[in-house]
Amino acid sequence: MARYRGPVVKLMRREGLNLFLKNSHTLHKEKSSLEKRKYPPGLPPKKKGKITEYGAQLREKQKVKRAYGVLEKQFRRYFEEASHTPGIPGENLLQFLERRLDNVLYRMGYAVTRRQARNFVAHRHVIVNGIRVDIPSYRVNIGDKVEIREKFQKSSFIEENIRLAQAINRTASWVSVDYAQFSGEILSLPTRDHIDIPVKEQVIVELYSK
Repeated sequence: MARYRGPVVKLMRREGLNLFLKNSHTLHKEKSSLEKRKYPPGLPPKKKGKITEYGAQLREKQKVKRAYGVLEKQFRRYFEEASHTPGIPGENLLQFLERRLDNVLYRMGYAVTRRQARNFVAHRHVIVNGIRVDIPSYRVNIGDKVEIREKFQKSSFIEENIRLAQAINRTASWVSVDYAQFSGEILSLPTRDHIDIPVKEQVIVELYSK
């Protein structure tokens, strides 16, 4: 599957906010371009143009796609499923994205970014309910147990990520984590309040509903 492999800071500059695509500690040490250059990639604009309704809708969609590392075709499938699922389509969409295995690994603190979590899963370092899973988009359910493969537990990546996660205490409230056992469990389904990206999901719904 195709993936974006370019500079992630450039993506965040385009959206004008931190999408948590890069380790926040590293981003801080670099004196982030988000603070130094508060304009999209490319030549500095001579004047600020007026954003159209379609432009605003597109930016909201791109913001969410880039935050979760999902490309257009897969994102559209998420939307189609969300629109046919009982509840509010926009909130359903965000919940489906939050329940991706790579995002869960990130929320538990075993990865510092969703991109890193995706690599961990793709390289078969993650076990769900006793079965090794290598699909980043795998959707978790309440009660699922997520574990780090034994051979990967002593990795410097995992050790450092756990140390950082404990230092800033950023584990999501809808999951429980046992760092001593390199495991975690899904306590409940994520709700709209758990989304840490400032996004107007209804605008995305309007874009796809045209």
